[in-house]
Amino acid sequence: MDNAADLRVLLGSRHALILAETQDEERFFSIVHRAATELEVPVWLWSSTAGLGRVGQPSQYGTRNPHIAIQFVHDVELPGVYVFADAHPILEDARVVRGIKELAMSSPEGQTVILTAPKHEVPVELEGLAHVWRLRPPDAHELRELAERTFNDLAQRRLTVDLSPAAMEELVGALAGLSLGEADRLIQRAALADGSVSADDLPAIRHAKAELLASDGILELVESTVGSLDDVGGFDNLKEWLTVRSAVFTGTEVAGIDRPKGMLLTGIPGAGKSLIAKTVASAWGVPLVLLDPARLYSKYIGESEDRLIRALESVEAMSPAVLWIDEIEKGFATSGEGDGGVSRRMLGTFLRWMQDRPGGVFVVATANEVSSLPPEFLRRGRFDEIFFVDLPTREARHAIFSTHLSRRELDPERFDLDDLVAATHGFSGAEIETCIVGALYRALAEKREATNVDVAAEVDATVPLSVSRAEDVAALRSWAQGRAAIA
Repeated sequence: MDNAADLRVLLGSRHALILAETQDEERFFSIVHRAATELEVPVWLWSSTAGLGRVGQPSQYGTRNPHIAIQFVHDVELPGVYVFADAHPILEDARVVRGIKELAMSSPEGQTVILTAPKHEVPVELEGLAHVWRLRPPDAHELRELAERTFNDLAQRRLTVDLSPAAMEELVGALAGLSLGEADRLIQRAALADGSVSADDLPAIRHAKAELLASDGILELVESTVGSLDDVGGFDNLKEWLTVRSAVFTGTEVAGIDRPKGMLLTGIPGAGKSLIAKTVASAWGVPLVLLDPARLYSKYIGESEDRLIRALESVEAMSPAVLWIDEIEKGFATSGEGDGGVSRRMLGTFLRWMQDRPGGVFVVATANEVSSLPPEFLRRGRFDEIFFVDLPTREARHAIFSTHLSRRELDPERFDLDDLVAATHGFSGAEIETCIVGALYRALAEKREATNVDVAAEVDATVPLSVSRAEDVAALRSWAQGRAAIA
């Protein structure tokens, strides 16, 4: 259900008091007007600067005082939607809160008061009376309408638009997750750069969107260089699992079959958990969004949970998408005893979202210390599967060497891969890559090309994690037995 339909249902079902959370005031007012028009009721608007008045008419005298404005609504007993903008400061006034409570308990049929704020702290006096409603990010329909309006504006300024229907849908997808104001500015910027909006502007728009998402450090739009599942060595069981579910996730919904929810990856550090996340998004042809759970936390009460909700809503707006939560134990592993219960509430918020979210978001969560995660997080049904990512096999190490050498414009045929593969038993993929990079540095310092001898020297000088932390690796493998599938 879209935002307008959702609000229309609330207004039509006799909710006397709605606390609306939004940072996009212009869009919210547009949705309120649309819903009220369909219900054939007027809209009244209050602000601290103008007071209370019916939209399009002068404000009522003296109603800049919120207590008087609330009393006015109580006395007129007229059906309508009464919106109080930026109402969070007035909820600190006990008289105003009492007036709102009396109004909510005695309002006539068809009269609804909406209090707007970026974030509401519901007064205890209003609990049970107020319905908290959150304005979600624009959906594809809203973004398409916004683009059409912007195109008309550009045409009046003699700027051109050259987009095929397919490119138009790509543009809408590129703008998903942004506010209407942000989306409009990106289209305008693309037009002003070269006088037109065309398919050639899509990469720049995606890049600008990635910068906007990364501005608060919580979400990052990741560009994956992995082409397909075949480009990744090893992980045969996991690749088969993904292949079987690909059609259901990326295609049309099939009756009786839910879209896959996600998977939890644990295992040896550096063994390829992050690579798998990138591979899933590339193989399925959907955006990859990285969530940093450590950046969600705030010193202000309720702000951490709100950041998480906003981030998840942004990802939902980009669906179908892969949500990659790296080192998830950083966000949800603590007991909550030393942080006022914040981590426990964060866990509850995330688990509720996992249970109720739409099927267009596939979660790839990685954990290095899976034993520190709460038991309810690992319960069957939270994720479709838990995979254990072990150190690469001989065949996988051969593929890893070939991939990293080729990526650095080194011909794998010039290297004795069989010897290198044998010498790197117990190495992770990250450790193999580090050896190749070290060989390149050595060769560059001597102004020559890297050779097999250089790579072998780096391998000989490396103590892999499987040796330096053998007990930890053994503990991880022991935990995985009977609890996780081998990737």
